[in-house]
Amino acid sequence: MASKWRKVKIALGLNNCLYVPPNDTEQPDSSSSPSPAGLLSHSSHGSTTPTPSSFGLRLSKSPNNNNKRTCAICLTSMKTGQGHAIFMAECSHSFHFHCIASNVKHGNQICPVCRAKWKEIPFQRSVSDVTHGKPRTSALGWPQDDAWMTVLRRLPPARTDANRHISSHYQANEPSIFDDDEDLDPQHETAEGKESTRDAGDVNSVRTVEVLTYTEVSAVPKSVSYDNFTILIHLKAPLTGGRQNRNQNHAESPQSSQDSRAPIDLVTVLDVSGSMSGTKLALVKRAMGFVIQNLCPSDRLSVIAFSSTARRLFPLRRMTETGKLDALQAVNSLVSSGGTNIAEGLRKGVKVMIDRKWKNPVCSIILLSDGQDTYTVSGTSVTCPRADYKSLLPTSIHRNGSTGLQIPVHAFGFGSDHDAASMHSISEISGGTFSFIEAEGVIQDAFAQCIGGLLSVVVQELQVNVECLHPRLEIGSVKAGGYKTNIMANAIMGSVDVGDLYAEEERDFLVTVNIPVDGTSDEMSLLKVSCAYRDPMTKGVVTLEEASHVKIQRPEIAGTRVVSIEVDKQRNRFRAAEAMAEARAAAENGDLARAVSVLESCGKALSETASTQAGDRLCIALCAELKEMQDRMASRRVYETSGRAYILSGLSSHSWQRATARGDSTDSANLTQAYQTPSMVDMVTQSQTMVFGTPSSQRKLRQTMSFPAVRPRPR
Repeated sequence: MASKWRKVKIALGLNNCLYVPPNDTEQPDSSSSPSPAGLLSHSSHGSTTPTPSSFGLRLSKSPNNNNKRTCAICLTSMKTGQGHAIFMAECSHSFHFHCIASNVKHGNQICPVCRAKWKEIPFQRSVSDVTHGKPRTSALGWPQDDAWMTVLRRLPPARTDANRHISSHYQANEPSIFDDDEDLDPQHETAEGKESTRDAGDVNSVRTVEVLTYTEVSAVPKSVSYDNFTILIHLKAPLTGGRQNRNQNHAESPQSSQDSRAPIDLVTVLDVSGSMSGTKLALVKRAMGFVIQNLCPSDRLSVIAFSSTARRLFPLRRMTETGKLDALQAVNSLVSSGGTNIAEGLRKGVKVMIDRKWKNPVCSIILLSDGQDTYTVSGTSVTCPRADYKSLLPTSIHRNGSTGLQIPVHAFGFGSDHDAASMHSISEISGGTFSFIEAEGVIQDAFAQCIGGLLSVVVQELQVNVECLHPRLEIGSVKAGGYKTNIMANAIMGSVDVGDLYAEEERDFLVTVNIPVDGTSDEMSLLKVSCAYRDPMTKGVVTLEEASHVKIQRPEIAGTRVVSIEVDKQRNRFRAAEAMAEARAAAENGDLARAVSVLESCGKALSETASTQAGDRLCIALCAELKEMQDRMASRRVYETSGRAYILSGLSSHSWQRATARGDSTDSANLTQAYQTPSMVDMVTQSQTMVFGTPSSQRKLRQTMSFPAVRPRPR
């Protein structure tokens, strides 16, 4: 074996080593030859130092160090003795040979780690590449067409239209109708069928929405009327099956984790325009790698890349091991060039969703861009700052549109040059969230937070209904942020269309009523709260006919008035969101002084409320958030650079009561603590502790993250 190996190196004339797994019949002599795990990248004819002409496949001198390496393409460890060749590029970064060879085959000539442009690339010959039906052989008798043989091919001069080459490759294979999506996981369909046959009571005991109500005060004297009496309706989604097992100290296997949640159809629409070159695109690829790694075989993914035009990299594919590898290789083949056509990217992403033959229970689109659409949106002005933004999103997925399709677009504005107003509008119209990624290094954590929620959907199509129980009672208003509300003409009934909830996610709505004078009884029934929703796992409808019955006491004499902290802090949240919207409107009209004044006044008012005085975390965070927004309105330049995006991301978060990523200020590390779910926390933690070549402790990650609020139960 040792003699054969030396002959191969001499014949190749390169400082490269290619580890070929030994046959069962071959036993290498450890005394005369190094073991496969100890093969070094050297020869008797050259230096051991890598040079531009001497990069190739090699194994590390130190097995321990090699075991810690991770292939940046497939994100798995590179260990010797597993039958995988390891390729070292001229920039000294290593990959699995089959990963990098396939990556190069897609046209990429840049190192996925350091973005260095290679002068030579690995090229894996096909086994079918034969001459007259017979495999070619080398002088040593080894088949040159064997899958382990590699050829280093000198690259031609760089082309300015490299992106055009890849674009035409994918567009040439695109059908007119995207109905080529892969079939759903049959194992999941079987599990779904079994789940749907379970007893309804058993299902509801595990996956039932919790409904709590709080009144502004617990008692109103009989002889007193009370206008705009506030009632808080609090909802909390159930656990996923996997988290429930963990809470009960049951071991959770990867398969049980997959079976305990609803699978997703996810389309990512990625900006690869010229401004995304270098570090930005590298970090997006890494973030996409993290997303792909955390999808299960029952999940399906499609990736759309857009610049001046848009292309579908591959159809909706199940994320099996093969599907993940193909997805990683396609993502790593991306190069940046051209303009920014967000509308075309979204059009193609929505088309993937609409044309699909099969549908997973959950679906969503993730949009990322660092620029402004220069192809669709017409010029804006101070008097018309939102001109044509609706035209960026196909009308078929407008949240309150006539089609009924619910496909939220979660938009991520990257850097200081993106069009925050358009990205916020896209997310708002579709029912998604808008995140502002100010620092490049937090893109993966922002994606992690988003998919942490998407991979934990436990409630769909949730609708909350309220009905007055007293004959003289009427509903005055229903405050629900961005959610659609409806009050019947007689003001006796109202509803809120909530939609999807992630596991353990919370929602709070305020209902006001006018309480009349009533001397007939010592207790008054106010409202009945009910809700109905669809369980995405069973596809069955769960109905809670009387989830909560709201009552108050009607004593003869008024006692000490004690305002509910829960109601007070939610009123503060709505007040803060209204102030943010008013300040943003003033800033867009050029009046930054008024914008700052509105935020300052609101912060002062909040600081004097009972909940803030009691040290409530949400209220303290709201005051700090308002102060942060004031700082980002210090000047027109600061507002244009980061203030607008920061405020819009905050409005998106408060509107949907859902976590978003905002900025990179360490001073705002504790803002908006009430919206992030445990599943999001788990995914972000996994992202931050993941090692990609450098210790996680060296990563400078500064992002606004939030934690679930601790809520006392009503007495």
